[in-house]
Amino acid sequence: MHDSRLPPFTKALLHPRYLFNWLGLGLLWLLVTLLPWRAQMALGRGLGRLSMRILTSRVRVARRNLELALPELDESERERTLKANFESVGCAIFETGMAWFWPHWRMRAITRMEGTEHVDAAVAKGQGMLLLSAHFLTLELNARQFGLYRPGVGVYRPNTNPVLEYAQVQGRCRSNKYLVDRLDIKGMLKALRQGDALWYAPDHDYGRHASVFVPFFAVDTAATITGTATLARVKKTVTLPCFTLREKDGYRLLIQAPIADFPIGDDVQDAITSNRVIEAAIRLAPEQYMWLHRRFKTTPEGVPYRY
Repeated sequence: MHDSRLPPFTKALLHPRYLFNWLGLGLLWLLVTLLPWRAQMALGRGLGRLSMRILTSRVRVARRNLELALPELDESERERTLKANFESVGCAIFETGMAWFWPHWRMRAITRMEGTEHVDAAVAKGQGMLLLSAHFLTLELNARQFGLYRPGVGVYRPNTNPVLEYAQVQGRCRSNKYLVDRLDIKGMLKALRQGDALWYAPDHDYGRHASVFVPFFAVDTAATITGTATLARVKKTVTLPCFTLREKDGYRLLIQAPIADFPIGDDVQDAITSNRVIEAAIRLAPEQYMWLHRRFKTTPEGVPYRY
């Protein structure tokens, strides 16, 4: 479903400096178009294992995150999860291509939707839907698959490279309406007031601004933004947890029941609630989460830097 806000294709995008961007996108399109899904996943896992030898700093970050978040795992279990996580990173490259380039029929063929009755109920009541999601490595598929059921609005970070920005907006709007800059709070509020579904992932560490320190996994003081509750307070808005999990034969789009008693107006308690929902989803497939991000980098006064 295309929207008038899609970026136009201009001659400037054909400048020679963007040649390798176009070649990379072309190769990705070719691979995800021609190869069967299982072959793409096998290649992805191989690329992920190779990336562990190249992205050594990211390996250290992911290993440290697993130590902090899941101390109950012994060293061998953490290393197995780490390896599986990087295999998932490789798969995510192909999943991005699927999300951006696959036709609807092919996407539907590998998607199993669970919980669509919660969407139907919200629509019947004329409610806006805040889709509480997280940075799973399948996140590109998440919004695309939800849009197959009901086109919505995505919150995203614009890319400074105009070719990649053009590609990601075009790709993310294949089954959705339009995108809103993550800094455009008014745009997010407008989408919810109009009864749209707004995809929102508040699980990264965005610093101290508009954040509180609350538990996330085994870390008692994880910086967590308060924007989730701010958006959820919009009149006639319901908060639906929404995630995509990779399975043996495709993907499960999991739409959960509305979060009860949310928000309550207490920034700390509301952040705890949203973190608990996200944590429970991650525990379903921890190897598919984006552990490469320094999730616990911001610390309260007197707490040493964790990395």
